[in-house]
Amino acid sequence: MKQYDRLIFVDSDDTTRAPMAKAIMKSKFLMGSLEILSRGLVVLFPEPMNQKAEAVLISNGYNTKDHAATQLMQEDINDRALILTMEDSQKAKIWGNYENAANVYTITEFIRLSGDVTPLYGEPLAAYGQCYEILEALVSGIVIQLNEEELRK
Repeated sequence: MKQYDRLIFVDSDDTTRAPMAKAIMKSKFLMGSLEILSRGLVVLFPEPMNQKAEAVLISNGYNTKDHAATQLMQEDINDRALILTMEDSQKAKIWGNYENAANVYTITEFIRLSGDVTPLYGEPLAAYGQCYEILEALVSGIVIQLNEEELRK
């Protein structure tokens, strides 16, 4: 039986790192079907993606036009949802503020690495490009892990 039905990337406001990870993940080959979403911990209204993040994704061939920031809600969380945060503090907030948050990891922790994906607030475009490269590598590791789990079924 498949372990997860949904993968949710979580960031502070769902305008930069999480939607970048979502776009990258949607371009990858997964052996099983998986709904891929991004959410924010503090979303006051449905903002578009950060312009620098969007520019980096577009320059790498991704379509970003349909993204609007969405708040992480209790109904997003269940035992079939894999939740990957960008920072350890975000993981702690989910554990503290949401019930039944069983499958919550940092994006690095899930593939047995350590460290946070650095926030990009006020950074130049080059930093967004570097973040894209980091997320590309991390998401590739997630794909390998999820596909290996699919093969073990």
